[in-house]
Amino acid sequence: MNVVRRSAAVLAATTVVLGAAVPAFAASPSPSLPDGLYGTSDPKYDGVWRQSLALLAQNTVGVKPAAKAVDWLAGQQCPNGAFAPFRADPAKACDAKLMVDTNSTGAAVQALAALGGHESATGKAVSWLRSVQNKDGGWGYAPGGASDANSTSVVIGALTAVGEKPDQVVKDGKSPYDALLKLALPCDGDGSGAFAFQPDKKGKLSANADASAAAVVGALGKGLTGDSPKPTGATLTCKKATDREQAAQNGAAYLVKALAKDRHLTSALPGAKPQPDYGNTADAVLALATAGHGDKAADAMRWLETNSAAWARQAGPAAYAQLILAAHAETFDVHDFGGQDLVKLLNATGPAPARHRHKAAHRDDSGVSVWWMIGVGLVGGIGVGFLVSGRKKKAQP
Repeated sequence: MNVVRRSAAVLAATTVVLGAAVPAFAASPSPSLPDGLYGTSDPKYDGVWRQSLALLAQNTVGVKPAAKAVDWLAGQQCPNGAFAPFRADPAKACDAKLMVDTNSTGAAVQALAALGGHESATGKAVSWLRSVQNKDGGWGYAPGGASDANSTSVVIGALTAVGEKPDQVVKDGKSPYDALLKLALPCDGDGSGAFAFQPDKKGKLSANADASAAAVVGALGKGLTGDSPKPTGATLTCKKATDREQAAQNGAAYLVKALAKDRHLTSALPGAKPQPDYGNTADAVLALATAGHGDKAADAMRWLETNSAAWARQAGPAAYAQLILAAHAETFDVHDFGGQDLVKLLNATGPAPARHRHKAAHRDDSGVSVWWMIGVGLVGGIGVGFLVSGRKKKAQP
């Protein structure tokens, strides 16, 4: 999920729960940051989220994170298994005033499970997530909140990470896949095949690119790092979705159309001019790769390679992590991404990693991944569908 949108969603959810206005975190001064945390901005609303993404990205490209970075994340957990966005004093009890949430918890589970050795912590976290599952099978950002596509997809990733089958995690006979299917738009009308974040007050579904990218990955039973199946080479067309796999393919078709005009997604705050949405574009690339259509995301990945540097510097570790996961999914060189070493830049935002390794891979001149040549698993994306001539080798972690 886009870093900026995640922050807005957190603020919105907090406002709804508290019934009061919440100041924008971007204007908040950075507090004294704890040792082990990635990033220098105020972690009040995204500390656990950005730490989880950073650790997942490092692990994906063969970097062993610093022990104190992993310990910081594990130390954020409450005794009941849940995670809040940030606990300034982990020694302080997690009382009713602490705003725990499904997104922080789901992301932390995925990171700790990927790194290994945290079975007790991830088990407790998943038990808590099960306890706050909604009757429609999904999850909202805050416990008890209406189910949304993004939160439900993050939790699906957490369940998968610990070896559980999401279709067997049910409430009142409904699984998280049932919840996602209810948020899928039909093939006729505006937003054909997309996913909505939530229904509006009248129950209407509106296409949402951010939710669609998350839901494509979630509906396929994958997590924040996605997957890299052999590319299908199939033409994407929206068809009536009677199961989660078709809903995911419909969502992928919507994302291809959304990227077609400018090679990137756009977003805008109320009253503001639309701007390129770098984070959601990276998420869309990863979603298309995970759905088997990485060839259709190559142009967007090249656009990110050319244009995302300033955004990533400002947004910090979560942004670098998103770019790493998307680039890895497309077999772009994460060590020479528009002239920048994304891994080095991510590592520089926190404690020095314990170990770093490299692997060799190939990428063709057009930026299209040659998946069947390298046979490696990717982080959160979908693969390429055709082979072109004139390939050249590029280093790939």
